[in-house]
Amino acid sequence: MRNLTRRQLLAFLAATSLEARQSVARMSVEGYIFQQYATRQKKSLGDVLDEVFSIAHTAGFHNIEINQAFFTPDLKERTLALLRAKQLKMPSVYVGGVMHTEEGAKATTAKALNIARLCQPFGCIAVVNNPEPKPAAAQKTEAELKHQAKALNTLGRFLNDDGLELRVHHHTPELLNNAREWRNILHNTDPEYVALCLDLDWVHQGGLQPLDLLHEAGTRVHELHLRNAKDKLWLEDLEDGDIDYREIAAYLKKESLKPLLVVELAYRDNTPVTRPLAEDLRLSRIYAEKVFGVHA
Repeated sequence: MRNLTRRQLLAFLAATSLEARQSVARMSVEGYIFQQYATRQKKSLGDVLDEVFSIAHTAGFHNIEINQAFFTPDLKERTLALLRAKQLKMPSVYVGGVMHTEEGAKATTAKALNIARLCQPFGCIAVVNNPEPKPAAAQKTEAELKHQAKALNTLGRFLNDDGLELRVHHHTPELLNNAREWRNILHNTDPEYVALCLDLDWVHQGGLQPLDLLHEAGTRVHELHLRNAKDKLWLEDLEDGDIDYREIAAYLKKESLKPLLVVELAYRDNTPVTRPLAEDLRLSRIYAEKVFGVHA
């Protein structure tokens, strides 16, 4: 240890801190459903901000993953104050944005670093980034994919310097053409600086098998987003459905994988919603705790 350079020492401490905090923060709730909650009531996110943080707390969650919409200039201070008031931690924060163009990647990187630093006092150890698709889900060119991989490596290094890590998320566009873009990221980014956040329902919606991609990505998966559907229609809460989560949990246990588990509800226009959101989230938490054998 005495012969380590300052940079090596900082990297060692960051890795040790990351491992220790990951062992504690195993379950979280995703804030996207709160944006849907506002939209369904024809209100702005700011109009329901106090209410939704209370809902997360009431549902029994101690950790939350929110995104850049909660950190706009008009909401940032209220968001931070409510996190403190409700004693909510943020093991991860979601910051999407363009990564396949030079200017877009610069803007996304700057935003991600700024928001991550705001969130570190709340236990944040990771930024989840979904590289923004092209309009109409058009496929990115080989040159754009090459630039995107390079930009993700750069963001990952910057975050690593701050003691955080990058986790790359996906929706369905990245899964088109046999997961062309997803696999490009998997095989052309540096595992030392770029981890993965696998959204199991989006894998299912994209016509692929969640367990196959989980197996393929292996130890690079540091986070899972959990939602379920029946015949691909999103369910009101996290429960049994198209995805066999017991099979997922068994695989994680077998491989000794301990990703952050993030309950992410979302409703389609025709999703039957019969209960208050706090109850749907509470039931989802209980289901996830039982299936995965962890506590929120």
